[in-house]
Amino acid sequence: MTRVAAVDCGTNSIRLLVADLDPATGAFTELDRRMTIVRLGQGVDRTGRLAEEALERTFAACREFAEVIRELKAERVRFVATSASRDAENREDFVRGVVDILGVEPEVISGDQEAEFSFTGATKELSGRDDLARPFLVVDIGGGSTEFVVGDDHVRAARSVDVGCVRMTERHLVAEGAVVDPPTPERIAAIRADVEAALDLAEETVPLGEARTLVGLAGSVTTVAAVALGLTEYDWTRIHHARISLEQVREITGKLLAATHEQRAAIPVIHPGRVDVICAGALVLQAVMERVGAHEVVVSEHDILDGIAWSVA
Repeated sequence: MTRVAAVDCGTNSIRLLVADLDPATGAFTELDRRMTIVRLGQGVDRTGRLAEEALERTFAACREFAEVIRELKAERVRFVATSASRDAENREDFVRGVVDILGVEPEVISGDQEAEFSFTGATKELSGRDDLARPFLVVDIGGGSTEFVVGDDHVRAARSVDVGCVRMTERHLVAEGAVVDPPTPERIAAIRADVEAALDLAEETVPLGEARTLVGLAGSVTTVAAVALGLTEYDWTRIHHARISLEQVREITGKLLAATHEQRAAIPVIHPGRVDVICAGALVLQAVMERVGAHEVVVSEHDILDGIAWSVA
């Protein structure tokens, strides 16, 4: 067994996984998994730069992670950064800060690499199940981008497109510096138009229609699942591998879009950092399911973070 630490720094959140892994047997023992909403991508779509306050939030989380990694004596560490830091003009400030705190350089990976890690993390446990038809379509709805990956045991095709819950919220649901609650039909239609255009791009590379099982990853999907399951507190053991129907997704998306900020914040399974962006995230999920003709989504709590950990081991 090799003790590894994986860090996934996305547009909206930064996450840590420390685990003991054995690549030869596939054995996996999770020691610590945590997430902090840092909004690293705050304003990137508009300014092209990482905001100073967003960098400081991210570095504060990195200092917390560094302490956990030292306490658990991880032998190897890999830090992967995704969409926001890929787009930013001042990404070197981000790189220097991470190196100073964690001693490793963040790898600003491509969308295709991001998709590969997501697929590995999401499907490693599903590969032996005979109740799920193949090929899998793994959809990772992030803050700045969404990854689509089709494969069986290995990736056959992948594409990253620039629609995510934070990017769509900032682009279409913000007016005069505040999120519009509830959003107007015109703003909702604008998001749908962006997502449909992104799906057209994805289909140029990824045969979405060939998928037989849709696997959904990341906070927008797991949050919708938690609401669908009627949970009063977030319980990843009930969410992991839950199967949520298209009808449930449509119903929940409609309710979220009709709610105010205060009403969404009162739903206990919605993380405070996700209250403003969950509407856009749910819209992306619904649009994807309708495009590919998926009657349900299999929700996975294991995703790019787990894929990064396996790559280290």
